[in-house]
Amino acid sequence: MKLALVVPGGVDRSGEFRVIPVLLALIRRLACEHEVHVFALRQEASADCWHLAGAHIHNIGDGWSRLRAIQAIRNEHRRAPFDLVQAIFSGSCSFVAVAAALLLRLPSFVHIAGGELVALHDIGYGGRQRLKGRIREALVLRSADAVTAASVPIIDSLQALGLSARRVPLGVDLRAWPPLPPRCRRTGRARLIHVASLNRVKDQSTLLRALTVLAESGVDFQMDIVGVDTLDGEIQRLARELRLNGHVHFHGFKTQRELRPMMEAADVLVMSSRHEAGPLVLLEAAVMGLPTVGTAVGHLAEWSPSAALAVPVGDWKALAESIRQVLADDELRLRLAVAAQRRAITEDADYTARAFEALYLQVLTAGSGR
Repeated sequence: MKLALVVPGGVDRSGEFRVIPVLLALIRRLACEHEVHVFALRQEASADCWHLAGAHIHNIGDGWSRLRAIQAIRNEHRRAPFDLVQAIFSGSCSFVAVAAALLLRLPSFVHIAGGELVALHDIGYGGRQRLKGRIREALVLRSADAVTAASVPIIDSLQALGLSARRVPLGVDLRAWPPLPPRCRRTGRARLIHVASLNRVKDQSTLLRALTVLAESGVDFQMDIVGVDTLDGEIQRLARELRLNGHVHFHGFKTQRELRPMMEAADVLVMSSRHEAGPLVLLEAAVMGLPTVGTAVGHLAEWSPSAALAVPVGDWKALAESIRQVLADDELRLRLAVAAQRRAITEDADYTARAFEALYLQVLTAGSGR
C-alpha cells in the first residue's frame, strides 16, 4: 500500500532531537511493508523534504500550512495514487487528512493523541475551548472512516460525543528501548523521575507541592525533572519558594540515549498531568521495569490500581501519599512494575503497527473509500 500520514511534527531529520520516538517506531514498521509519505505540518519553518525511518518526509512549513498540506498530498497522489490517508493527532492534522481523503475519494483514519477532546479554559488548552473548534472537530471525526485513540479514557470521551473508536496504543520500540527486569529498590535516598515539558498541562506545580508534603513527612528523596522549559523558569522559582532545592534537580531536554540511564537509576516515575492520551513516557518507564504514580489520566487511569497508582487531578496531598506508599512498600512497587511491564511489552510498537494495518485492510476491504 501507499500511505499518507499527516503529523504536526516529531520527525526531525536528525532522528534524535524534536522527534516523537513512538511515532518514528510506527513509521519505521509501516515503511518496511508499505510506501510511506509523512506530511509534517511544521517540523521546520521552511518547506523541505527528506528521508527518515524508511519514509519520505514532506515538511509543509509556515504559511497556510493546512491548505498547502492538502495540495502536497494531492500532488503526490497524482504521481502515484495513495491507498489511504492517516492523521496522527486530530485538530489540524485530522482536518488535512480527512479533507484530502474526501477530495481524492480515499479512506481516512484519525488517531487521537493529544488534547483534541478537552477544554481546560483556565490554562487555554484543548481543542474544544471554542465553538468553532468543537464544530470542526465533530465534522472531521464523523467524516473519518475510522477513529482510534491510545487509552480507554479517550475512547470514553469519544463515546460521550457519539463517536465510536478503537483503542490502539502507540507502543514502545523494544529494539531501540530494550526491556529491563523490575529491580528491588536500593537502600538510602529514593530516586524519583518526572519526564515532561514544563507547561500548564503537565502541571508541575501540583508535582512540586506533592514533593513538599513528601519532604515535610521526612521522606528522603531526589526528584529528577527532565523536559524543555516552556514557562520561563516559573517552575524552578516555585521549587525554590517551596525550599525543594536539596530534593529537586532540573535537567532540561534529554535525548533518548541520555534519558535511559536516568530512568534506569530511578525507583518511581511520577506524573502530575491534567490531561494525557498516554503518556508515552509511562510506557517507556514500564518497559524498563519502573512503576508510575500519577494523576488519573490516560494510561494511568486505565492501569490503576493493578499496574499503576492514580490519584485525582490536582490533588497533591493524595499524590504525595501514593508516592510515599510505593516507596515504603517495595513488594507493592515491584508488583506494579511487573504488571506495567507486561502491559507495555504486550502492546509494543510491533503491536501498534499490526493494529493499524489490520484496520487499514478492514476498511479497504469493506470498500469505504470515497
